[in-house]
Amino acid sequence: MRGDAFLVRLAAPPVEGAANDALVAFLAEHLDLPRRNIRILSGDKSRDKRVAVTGLDAATIAAKLLDQAVDG
Repeated sequence: MRGDAFLVRLAAPPVEGAANDALVAFLAEHLDLPRRNIRILSGDKSRDKRVAVTGLDAATIAAKLLDQAVDG
């Protein structure tokens, strides 16, 4: 966590949307959702992004991501 935001480190380069695709894939896998439920709202060309997730509430998303961070 960084402040109230989640910090996700990806190995994909920020070229031609590869990092954005990797972020969506990461979130889909760790939240157990289809990729279509995850959309980058802003920051598609920035390190800081806002992401919309449908199908889960914010508390569930936070719990799942924090659980993954602890389990590693």
